[in-house]
Order: sequence, then C-alpha cells, then structure tokens
Amino acid sequence: MPITTKREWLQGPYAKAIERAPERAKAFETTGKMPVDAVYTADDLNGWNPNEQLGFPGEYPFTRGIQPTMYRGRFWTMRQYAGFGTAEESNQRYRYLLSQGQTGLSVAFDLPTQIGYDSDDPMAAGEVGKVGVAIDSIEDMLTLFDQIPLDKVTTSMTINSTAAILLAFYVAVGKQQGISPDKLGGTVQNDILKEYIARGTYIYPPQPSMRLITDIFAYCKDVVPQWNTISISGYHMREAGCTAAQEIAFTLADGISYVDAAISAGLDIDDFAGRLSFFFACHNNFLEEVAKFRAARRLWAKIMRDRFGAKSARSQMLRFHTQTGGATLTAQQPENNIVRTAVQALAAVLGGTQSLHTNSMDEALALPTEKAVQIALRTQQILAYENGVGDVADPLGGSYFVEDMTNRLEAEAEEYIRTIDNMGGSLVAIERGFQQREIQEAAYRFQMQVEAKERVIVGVNDFINVEENAPDLLRVDPALGQRQAAKLAKLRANRDGAAVEALLHKLEQAARGTENLLPIMVECVEARATLGEISHRLRRVWGEQREPVFI
Repeated sequence: MPITTKREWLQGPYAKAIERAPERAKAFETTGKMPVDAVYTADDLNGWNPNEQLGFPGEYPFTRGIQPTMYRGRFWTMRQYAGFGTAEESNQRYRYLLSQGQTGLSVAFDLPTQIGYDSDDPMAAGEVGKVGVAIDSIEDMLTLFDQIPLDKVTTSMTINSTAAILLAFYVAVGKQQGISPDKLGGTVQNDILKEYIARGTYIYPPQPSMRLITDIFAYCKDVVPQWNTISISGYHMREAGCTAAQEIAFTLADGISYVDAAISAGLDIDDFAGRLSFFFACHNNFLEEVAKFRAARRLWAKIMRDRFGAKSARSQMLRFHTQTGGATLTAQQPENNIVRTAVQALAAVLGGTQSLHTNSMDEALALPTEKAVQIALRTQQILAYENGVGDVADPLGGSYFVEDMTNRLEAEAEEYIRTIDNMGGSLVAIERGFQQREIQEAAYRFQMQVEAKERVIVGVNDFINVEENAPDLLRVDPALGQRQAAKLAKLRANRDGAAVEALLHKLEQAARGTENLLPIMVECVEARATLGEISHRLRRVWGEQREPVFI
C-alpha cells in the first residue's frame, strides 16, 4: 500500500532511516526557535484557506506581493546605502554608483548629523564623517546632490531625530535645481520608536518626537505628495538580535502607533497611509526570511483594513525596503560575506521587496571600498538579469513549508502585538522595556548557540583560517572635522545673521504651539541656518530624552 499521510511516513520509512543513521542534530529549528519538521505536506496546512490567506499578487491580503506584475513590470529599486566623509566625497560615490547601474540613492549620515550637532560642536569631536556623510547646512546638501537631478532619482535618507530638517534641506535643494516639491520622490526613515528600542539616536522626548513625525505626514500630503513620509524599521531591531517573528511584531506595532498618532492629529487614514513604508533586514535562514516578508505583508493588510478601516488598497499594502544583514557579516574571511549577501538578497527578492541594499564584503571592518560596493551592486544585477527569479510573482507560494512558516510567523507576531496592545501600545511597552528585554534575550540565546557551536558561523567558530591577510580598507581623513568647521565659519560670516536669528526665533515660538514646523524649517535652511542651530532651538523648547529607567 502506498504511503498517503505524513504520519505514516514519519512512523515508517523516516523512523527506520533514523534507526540506521541518526540525524546530524537532535532538533532542527529556525533562528527564532521555531521547530522544523523533516518534511511538510498538506497535513500541515489543515484549515488553511488559500483564497483568503494566499490570494493573488496585487490583491488583498497581498501575501504574494503588492503589484499584479511584480518584477515582470520592473525590477526592484537597487538602492545602495552610502555616505562618508564630506559631501564632496559622498557625491563622487553616488555618481559612481549611478554610473554603474544603481537605480536609487540611499544616504548614510554621520552621527553628529543624526543627533543634531554641527561638525564644529564639541559633542561632534572625533565623529565627523565617520559612519556617514556630514551635513551641516544647505551648502553641504547642495554639494551632496551636485549634478544629480532630484526629479530623475528617488532618494532614501536614513535619518530619524533630525528627519524634518534633512527633508527641509532636500526640498530647498530641489528648489535650487528648479524642481517643485511635488516632483520630488524618496523616503525619510523618520522612525523614532525603534530608536528608543534598539538604536539610540534620539534627541527629544517621545511626545514632541511624535509631533515632528505627524508634521512631516501633514506637510508631505500637501506639498511633497510623492514622498514616503516614514520607513518603519525592523532592521535595527533585527540587527540587535530579535527573531524574525519579533521583527514583524515590533515593527508593525510601531506602525500602529504612528497611525494612531496621525489620526489623533486629525489626518484621515486614506490620506496618509499610502505613503507609509517599511524597512526590514534579511538574515541567513533563507526560507524563514522569505516567509517573514509574506507574513508581514498579510498581517499589515489585515491591521489596516480591520483595525483602522482603511478602504484604499494602497493604504493596506506593506511596501518595504530590504537591507541584507549587517550583523551576519564577519571580519574573518570577509570574502565569505559576498556569498552570505547573495543568498540574503535572493530571499528578499523571492519575498517581494520593493527596493534592496546589498552589503559590501568589507563592512564588518570599515566603510566599504569602491570595489566592494561594485561587487555588492553586481550581486543584485546578476539576480535581476541572469537568474530569472523576477519572471514569476511569489515563486515559492504554495510550498507546504513556506506556507506553514508564513502562518506560524504571522501567528507569533499577532500574539506579540496583542501583548503590546494590552500594555497600552508601543510607547508604553518601550517605557517598560518590553521590546528591549525580548531582543536582549533572543540575542543572548543566539550567542550561546554560537559559542556552544550549536550554530556554525563559517570562519568564526568553524572552518577557521589560522593566518589571514588584512584587506585594503577605506579610511576617513581625521582632519575632516577641521575642514567642516572652517566651512561653517565661512557660512556664518557670509549669511544674514539677523534674518537667521529671526527665523530661529519664529521656529522656537511655533514649537511652543501647534503650528506645523516644516514650512518654517524650509525658510530657516534657505536662510543658511544650520542643522545644529535648528536642533538646539527645539532642545530649548522640548528638552532631551534621557536613557530610560525601565519599570
């Protein structure tokens, strides 16, 4: 009699095979500790309704992708994250990447820019241009995008606490290029909640920070309608150590908080939800990552339709950018990172990403060299043009394992969101340290598995080379801070100081009230007010957020 059920197979041929030769591990599980069976069949999808849970690409619940044609229409945006040193150096890198076939820009800012300090501030000493480009004024921004027409490219800016100021810079640069704000396309990350959870580049307390976010929502709705007003980010939480299910849950819970804040500020759900975007990591467990993206898309569609009553299909879509896992890169045998990145990129594409950054092989050691960046970009181009993976939408859809994993990840994420809801929402949960503790515990479990060699990291805890040659690395000039300070001194000497002071005072008074701050910020930056000066005026009104004490 032929075997017709999974149970029969497990109790028969499978059990006999294990008796003859034990499996290589006592238990198999994903990085999120979900058990993995030896095989998956229709038995694992008992009660699964493909019409409701799977559907078709471009149709609710968007499990299979947000567009009917997916990559048959056009490939994902190849958006390499870059920025270092001065605006001049970063501009050269951007123009090089565009010449090599990159289809969108992604800007990395240095730490002082991220937390609202000019390069000549004592707090910026030793950090200018180190982890991204230093942007102090509109002059730097004009240089950064020199000979790059902003109506022909879209730009993603990884910036949060100072996102409103950088958006004001970008709008002002567009005007200088003769481009109306309604022709500008791109994204500001603008996700402050994950900064409190996992990254730490916050400035102000939560309430004024949330006000800045909703001011951006309202301003862009009227003035920059093609702009994605937020990129709700799970990436940094995943890099800090959370599981795939936690990445979905904590990201979407933050999204719920932003939607609630926008509605409380008087915005209609379908007026702003279509410009929300998301940002996820892609780590090493290939099939789990594919399922993660599918589960996140389906869960967000349900939340937007059923919880918030969004009627527009665009409001229900989870549109996301993916970056391959920086935390998975190793300083040892860095060439291995090319393979890791290629596999992660393939998972992101099979999961239906809208744009993708592929990490460079040397990023565990330093900022990437030009050669390493080219290899990373070529990785995406090989996937797009040589492998046929974009010729069919959701090619792994219908796989028993992928569908079961999608269902399990969605269910676990839903349970986390219920827990956060019961606490009073993301902000209350953050104040209690809930997400932080969950991430820390997951990271600790993973590290213990690595140290016990239950998880092999090639080149780190196995397959080790005794001697390795150090690769050529990119070095940032330590004198960069002095050059930026000289540029700032010249800017302040040549601008209309009284006009700048009047506008900064106007901004400060508006911050004490309820007026939208973006139009005033644009006026300030056009008058040559600096990022640090604007940030300090807001600090004067709102104060600074201190490291929380969890209760």
